[in-house]
Amino acid sequence: MKRKRHLRTRILLTLTGLTCAVLLAVALAFNLSVRGFIRSRVSNQLSSVSESISNERRDPKGGKHFDDKPDKITGARPNAALVSESGELIDVLHGDGNAARQIAELFKKGSLKADASYAAVKIESGSYAVSIAADTEQDGTYIVSYIDVTSLTALTTRVNTVLIIVILAAILLSILLSRHFAKSLAEPVQSLSDFARDIGGGDLSPRELDFKEIELSGLADSMNRMARELDASKRRQELFFQNVSHELRTPLTSIRGNAEGIACGVMEPDAAAQVILSEADRLTAMVEEILYISRMDRNVADTGGAGETAEPIDMRELLSLCVSEHRAEAEKRGIRFAFDFDDNAVMFPIKETDGEKLFGNIISNAVRYAKSLIEISCRAEKGTVTATIRDDGAGISENDLPHIFERFYKGEGGKYGIGLAIAKSVANAYHASLEATNDNGAVFTAVFKK
Repeated sequence: MKRKRHLRTRILLTLTGLTCAVLLAVALAFNLSVRGFIRSRVSNQLSSVSESISNERRDPKGGKHFDDKPDKITGARPNAALVSESGELIDVLHGDGNAARQIAELFKKGSLKADASYAAVKIESGSYAVSIAADTEQDGTYIVSYIDVTSLTALTTRVNTVLIIVILAAILLSILLSRHFAKSLAEPVQSLSDFARDIGGGDLSPRELDFKEIELSGLADSMNRMARELDASKRRQELFFQNVSHELRTPLTSIRGNAEGIACGVMEPDAAAQVILSEADRLTAMVEEILYISRMDRNVADTGGAGETAEPIDMRELLSLCVSEHRAEAEKRGIRFAFDFDDNAVMFPIKETDGEKLFGNIISNAVRYAKSLIEISCRAEKGTVTATIRDDGAGISENDLPHIFERFYKGEGGKYGIGLAIAKSVANAYHASLEATNDNGAVFTAVFKK
């Protein structure tokens, strides 16, 4: 199991560690570059000294003579001496004799090799860079070139000290900035975490969260939108149960009253039985519709839709079937149907029972409110199937229009308040849109995407 850390601690450790690593890498690279440059410069100077001494001894008049001027960049002054094979100082050709004796002593002890092209030594006089080469003019003699690099070593030490101070200051600044950054990020995340915990605990009230970061601000907006939707869903659920209780109480009360009337002998049994049967049928239809809409919602939640397993059917035939189921009631009311269908088959994958629930409830609603005419159209165009059911009634009131697809919402003359909610659930299950408008009567339009 991974060890858990606070977000603030993780950010602080990550940024501080990264800063330290980068600064140490830069300091190391700079230090190596300085040391390498100094060594290269001094090494070239030692080689030049050894060459000029050899030329000078070979040709005292015409050869390249020794130049004891300090280097223009390092400021180091060259020195030279002759030592024997046994390490005895023969002669100080140029420079500090005391340093030459100490270097000869090191050579004598074997601390310096006879063929050393570059060696760093530390003696009482200071730090020196030494080069030893055989004297071509005298056997058993060596030319020792040496340069005092004490000031260069001190410079390198001072540079390292400054680098250490800069690194420590940068690390301290990094810690301060990291703490500020971690705090500025951790506090909004903690606020969002508290918000999520409150939502999980049932507190669905939106929060006023204003963050500078676009991503966190977007997350806060999404969580507020989720809280509002959950609150609306909770209210709809509470309203649903209230409405269900009310709608079920009415037929149950009627059934109980008539049953008690029969039991007490105050009601004619046949008439009371008819009322009981009628209310029982009403109760059964209502329960079946509630169970159907519940199944549709669960199907959408589990599979994302209902059309994946459906076979394509002709939507014109489906609408005609729904009309035939309500034609008798429409004729009683003096209402006729007019059709405007495509000449060719309009195919769409939908289960016939679902289609009957969708269009049957809308047509039933149209029969209830139409004056004399219901127009039904079905057309396929541009990858969609559009079915429209229009009646010539008074239309839907502006107050009812936003709520007509809500469960158990009954407008004027409504029956159970669940038929159009079922139609909307079926449309959602098939990823279709279902809208209601007014245009010289109520107009219901369902659009299915192929």
